[in-house]
Amino acid sequence: MRLLIQSLQKCLVCLTLLLAAALPIQALAQPTVAAAASLRFALEEIRVNFERETGHQIRLVFGSSGHLFSQINQGAPFQMFLSADEHFVFKLADTGKTQDRGLLYAVGRIGIMVPHGSALKADAQLQDLRAALQDGRVQKFAIANPAHAPYGMRAREALQHAGLWEAIGPRLVLGENVAQAAQFATSGAAQGGIIGQSLATLPALAQLGHFVLIPEHWHQPLRQRMVLMQGASAPVQAFYLYMSSPAAQAIMERNGFNVPRP
Repeated sequence: MRLLIQSLQKCLVCLTLLLAAALPIQALAQPTVAAAASLRFALEEIRVNFERETGHQIRLVFGSSGHLFSQINQGAPFQMFLSADEHFVFKLADTGKTQDRGLLYAVGRIGIMVPHGSALKADAQLQDLRAALQDGRVQKFAIANPAHAPYGMRAREALQHAGLWEAIGPRLVLGENVAQAAQFATSGAAQGGIIGQSLATLPALAQLGHFVLIPEHWHQPLRQRMVLMQGASAPVQAFYLYMSSPAAQAIMERNGFNVPRP
């Protein structure tokens, strides 16, 4: 009899596991929001305020916009996407994966970051970077990978505008996203780098070096757009609306983003 009961219990456990596996991932975990790495610090602060004010809970996942776009296309259960490049949102909308074409939530900026003690100087026109490439003062220079990171794409465009892309190519250290590029640019792994203003203004990073904005017309604008996926849950829909609130916009601006106004 004991063996029969144990066998029945094992079958019940197996059946429970099979049923759980058949449930949507959204039902087994907190609803997940995917966001560009440049948003990490601003969005974490916004999330804390949102959860305190509404009682809803969400999970944030950060990465390069290109990688997150690919994961969504492959079926990742993200319910909302905050991209650093609106074109990724438009591509998802064209395939019917989103509720609409989303909303512009910020415009980002890039600049050159040089750590204290570097042989390189930070200047908006990248004149010292040009000289340093000629006299050998720069061995490593960090940007996000332009193959999938919008901030890396804009860094490449800025370097191309300055006529430095070919010369700097062999010296580039590519971060998987702009947050990793910022780490390379300030940790001594490189003589400097081009990173997002939203990261350079963080106290922990700002004290590590000197940051200067690059002229906006040197690259395409970093129009950052958010969108809800089909079937987004009520907590995520509430978070989407909260991102346009004065409280959330104030946090975004304090973290170096330009926030569009109606």
